[in-house]
Amino acid sequence: MRWRLLRWILFRFDPEFVHRVVLRLLRLVSPALARRRRPRADPRLRVRCLGLEFDSPVGLAAGFDKGDVAVAALLGMGFSHLEIGTITPRPQSGNDRPRIFRLPEHRALINRMGFNNAGAAACAARLAALDPEARTGVVGINLGKNKTTPNDQAVDDYLACIDALHPYADYLVVNISSPNTPGLRQLQERAALDRLLRGCVARLKERAPTKGLVVKLAPDLAAEALDEAVEVAIAAGVAAIAATNTTLSRAGVEGHPRAGEAGGLSGAPLTVRSTEVIRRVAARAAGRVPVIGSGGVMSAEDAWAKLRAGATLVQVYTGFIYGGPGFASRVNQGLCRLMERDGFRSIEEVIGADLKG
Repeated sequence: MRWRLLRWILFRFDPEFVHRVVLRLLRLVSPALARRRRPRADPRLRVRCLGLEFDSPVGLAAGFDKGDVAVAALLGMGFSHLEIGTITPRPQSGNDRPRIFRLPEHRALINRMGFNNAGAAACAARLAALDPEARTGVVGINLGKNKTTPNDQAVDDYLACIDALHPYADYLVVNISSPNTPGLRQLQERAALDRLLRGCVARLKERAPTKGLVVKLAPDLAAEALDEAVEVAIAAGVAAIAATNTTLSRAGVEGHPRAGEAGGLSGAPLTVRSTEVIRRVAARAAGRVPVIGSGGVMSAEDAWAKLRAGATLVQVYTGFIYGGPGFASRVNQGLCRLMERDGFRSIEEVIGADLKG
């Protein structure tokens, strides 16, 4: 009830203004306080992925913390992992404002932020200065290219980010699926994708051989293109595939006054499509690499569907915006109830249950 009232107040203000204020406040939370207040996850939710231990499958997707490094407070809310980013080699201001829009009737957002961040060096400095006590979970870093970098030079941007940020990340993500950097999604095509991922995998093996590289795909790929991207990614040596980013589709929000805004749609309208993509990616991967699922996780039931479809981890963003600080804890509690209902002893038994004949 208190969160509903606070959300009503916050939603009276510009989304980006609220975001900046909230992040500044979160950075003030001491690691000791965050650690004490962090909800304890049920042991049945533990999962292993990317060679790492996660105390639950539920994490915070890239996009919320774009390099501010509010790690202690965000992990203190009960997320098992946090993905920082997207981070580019050089600082960039992103697209013109306004660039994020709420669609509360649909529990959705449209954003065209454009990888606004202070750059890899600034992010690395903040992570280097982080109190070790703040890291109560896994920290990944999501990487992108600068808007002014042509696609035929994109690999250099990703390699620069790997060089700067690998000491501070438990894993790294190659983001080629945001719709808000012109031409970025073209890097999902076979030749470009193969060149990019092979270069990134090789560089990370040189710098940090025990850390995994993940590639994040769009929900708008046709079935054949999605299958091809999965095969190229696995052949290149990625450690996992993340599905999905935001969508250019406006299915489910047609007629809304904001539906015509440029940018990626996230939230409840993406739930079904992202789960379909996760199921296809997991079936195609056939256990060769794990799948990290995101897109429209607005409840425990949504997370449950993605786990059953083959996701080993699930990540939230818009669900957190609408659900508030207790969202991760509620999803974890709901997953435990769903396990009991369906007769599973651990969350690892749930992963890919719908794919098993």
